[in-house]
Amino acid sequence: MVNRETMAQYLAIFVLLALGIVFGAASLVASALLAPRKQPSAAKLAPYECGIIPSREPPQRFPVRFYLIAMIFIIFDIEIVFLYPFAVILHQLRTFGLVEVLVFAAVVLVAFLYLVSNGALSWGPPKRLVEGMGSRTSETTIERVGAGASSSDRAA
Repeated sequence: MVNRETMAQYLAIFVLLALGIVFGAASLVASALLAPRKQPSAAKLAPYECGIIPSREPPQRFPVRFYLIAMIFIIFDIEIVFLYPFAVILHQLRTFGLVEVLVFAAVVLVAFLYLVSNGALSWGPPKRLVEGMGSRTSETTIERVGAGASSSDRAA
């Protein structure tokens, strides 16, 4: 059974949650009602480069890989932020803390290896199959790899 004292301790949390929801909803409603309705001008739609007016349009948009590199940087930045407190209290945490940090580092490393395997750090042009090679299947790959072997190797 829940008594009044226990409920009084949680009252502040519920009030803060309610205020947060009311503030968020009021902000969205006020933005919808008070926002200007006119379309942005060409100057506002132009890219901003440190106050320099561009003399020509950029040849293409930023590649998605640019943003992947930025996200990888942020992930490792956050990992370093979590490692500083661990380094300070390493002796207090002992083996449990070491295991937890190793698991955390392993998860980040697996994510990083996944990104690298998908070409997140490849800045060159995308690699395409050579023309005339046909479709690439496991059989055609095995044939090309086996083409350099001698006839005695194939017989074995």
